[in-house]
Amino acid sequence: MSDIIKSVNPYNQKVIKSYTLNSEEEVFSKLKTAEKIFKDWQTKEVSKRALLLFKVGTILEERLEALSQLITLEMGKPIKESRAEINKCIFLCDFYATNAEGFLADQIIETDAQESFISYDPLGVILAVMPWNYPFWQVFRFAVPTLTAGNTAVLKHASNVSGCALAIQDIFEEAGYPKGCFQTLITDHKNIEAILKGDSIQAVSLTGSEKAGKTIAKIAGENLKKAVLELGGNNACIVLDDANLDKYIDTMVKARMQNTGQSCIAAKRFIVTENIYDAFLEQFTTRVKALKYGDPLNEDTEIATLAREDLAEDLQKQVEDAIQKGAKVITGNKRDKAYFEPTIITHVNKNMAVFKEETFGPVAPIFKVKDLEEALALATDSRFGLGTMLFTEDIETAMQMISSIPDGAFFINEMVKSDPRLPFGGTKASGYGRELSKEGIHEFVNIKTVYIKK
Repeated sequence: MSDIIKSVNPYNQKVIKSYTLNSEEEVFSKLKTAEKIFKDWQTKEVSKRALLLFKVGTILEERLEALSQLITLEMGKPIKESRAEINKCIFLCDFYATNAEGFLADQIIETDAQESFISYDPLGVILAVMPWNYPFWQVFRFAVPTLTAGNTAVLKHASNVSGCALAIQDIFEEAGYPKGCFQTLITDHKNIEAILKGDSIQAVSLTGSEKAGKTIAKIAGENLKKAVLELGGNNACIVLDDANLDKYIDTMVKARMQNTGQSCIAAKRFIVTENIYDAFLEQFTTRVKALKYGDPLNEDTEIATLAREDLAEDLQKQVEDAIQKGAKVITGNKRDKAYFEPTIITHVNKNMAVFKEETFGPVAPIFKVKDLEEALALATDSRFGLGTMLFTEDIETAMQMISSIPDGAFFINEMVKSDPRLPFGGTKASGYGRELSKEGIHEFVNIKTVYIKK
């Protein structure tokens, strides 16, 4: 196997840069450095660690355009969405800079002791295995709370966004984090097992496929190491008879087509009650057909290529499976290398891959159902459990459905999205553990009971 990996622009197939894989010696040297730095880093006051986040945010703001272009060149998303990703990272830094000290403060508990409380101590070196679809955001939402809690971190990023991975390390170091506090490993997935098994790593966070999650969970479990897994999803978007299409149709389109459909929390199954079905299909189709395809560096581009050609091939197979089983293509279903035309299919059923699997691209299968009861049954018939969105004017009825939705998130009249202020994660095959908010910063700490009797 070659010891070189290449970053390739998915829009024009041009090689951006080649990177030499770290040798085994280099990888384990970085792990030892992370261990060494942890000993001092963990003793720093939370307030001082949090203060560095303001500097990180400033650097992101100053380099917004350059970093946005790097994202777009490496994985192909429209430049406007790349800027939004960097801005979201800035918001994340500000949130934890402001709130981390409170989240990690000792919690006093009244017991029979003279004093008893919970303390939150860092674990050590944490491994992150991250995907390419949000190359900055996915890393930052792991790294910011993890480092601020007093851990050190090593990152195995997707190989096609190695430039982003190295840029992130540079940003943390320039902001004042000690060298070795956050490090990028340029290594192959086959080395992850040895890295995770080693004594240096205390826990792991993975965002990726269900298959990758099972592999990481097995290795972590065999070595009694904690894992946080954010895996795939096939989120349902339920549209009821009383949904306000004029107000929310653009939100529904964005829920499927944002990032050219390459999002684990995208709306992947549209479940529409029959009385509003025709109106929904007409408006949805009109909006989807109007999306502008082009060079992702152009300001007016709304849909770009997928990040790799094989991803478009996989998506095409899923659509062809649906067609063979009776589905009807309303628009789209054309592929050119890594480009896959935004596609709407109807007459879909539960035997099709587009119902059972995750579709990672701009494909929207539309299901027609009689009523809320049938919609709910179809929406929850999934091995995934990342999120569900519901559009209705009857908020009271929607609120009564909360306990019936077994997912990690339930959004009413809004697309499922991540927000630093709210915990994020899934259930079932979508993984376990939580990122963001107070819950996220507590994932990689020792929640320690302290009991003092005098």
